[in-house]
Amino acid sequence: MQLFESPDNPMPPDPLSGAVRTPDGINLRYARWRTLRPPAKGTIVLLHGRTEYIEKMYETVSDLRGMGFEVLTFDWRGQGGSDRLLGDRRRGHVDSFRQYVTDLDTVMNEVVLPDCRAPFFILAHSTGGLVALLAAPGLGNRIERMVLTSPLIRFGETALPQPALKVLAGLMCTFGLGTLPLSRRANPHAEQRFANNRLTSDTRRFTRNVDFAAGHPELGIAGPTAAWIFAACQAMDIVDDPDFIASIAVPTLLVAAGNDKVVSTRAIEELGLRMRSGRTVTVAGARHELLQERDVYRQQLLAAVAAFIPGTSPVA
Repeated sequence: MQLFESPDNPMPPDPLSGAVRTPDGINLRYARWRTLRPPAKGTIVLLHGRTEYIEKMYETVSDLRGMGFEVLTFDWRGQGGSDRLLGDRRRGHVDSFRQYVTDLDTVMNEVVLPDCRAPFFILAHSTGGLVALLAAPGLGNRIERMVLTSPLIRFGETALPQPALKVLAGLMCTFGLGTLPLSRRANPHAEQRFANNRLTSDTRRFTRNVDFAAGHPELGIAGPTAAWIFAACQAMDIVDDPDFIASIAVPTLLVAAGNDKVVSTRAIEELGLRMRSGRTVTVAGARHELLQERDVYRQQLLAAVAAFIPGTSPVA
């Protein structure tokens, strides 16, 4: 499966890329890299947020390789270079977040476990963080630790309160309108201006991402469908259940952005208090995309990753 790059967004050298097919017939694009500092401390599985794709993670891949880890990342179904689920490729859609869990299980079973260096860790952002939490009860024997940045525990600032949004999206699904978008907003990196973006305060990284998205529109998606919103709300309800929280045994660090308007910082902090296996740190002043933020914020996240995800005795 082809990977793309640009002068401002160079691809880390020597990737091993390909595709795997899920049990329900979806082709997922993946890429993995060896560490720059062998022997490897293990492998970090890097999970994207909604609208993201492998190419947007190049800088982070390079950082993690420099820390001594191998890195595996892939595009969720319906976005990036993986199979789209609707005729209109721009619509961000799934019927259930369990489909994302299937994607993660497939990549783990087909690529990570047989081909990557143990031990295994997860670094997930936003939607990827919610998926990691959903999958966590089944990951106890495979994943050592997880770091979730700005995980989608509850929506942030929305036009409607989340309960009303769930009802509206559910009604649209009931009446066969689940594949219609609830927002006409385009790919947030392709048409936003820096001045009013909610993602990052870093001008250089924002411009890099906007320019790359404009040059590769085939990788981007637009606003979510009603079905995606309803599925996200259902997944958040599951993760909010005390019995479900108690079933998560994977040690988990939740990293919240103090100035996040996309997801709820308060909900992330509350979840950290409720998890027996988890805790929360908040990067004051940062916006939603911590991995795309200014160095003053981004370095705090990378330091937390380095402190929380230790490698075990590496074998050459």
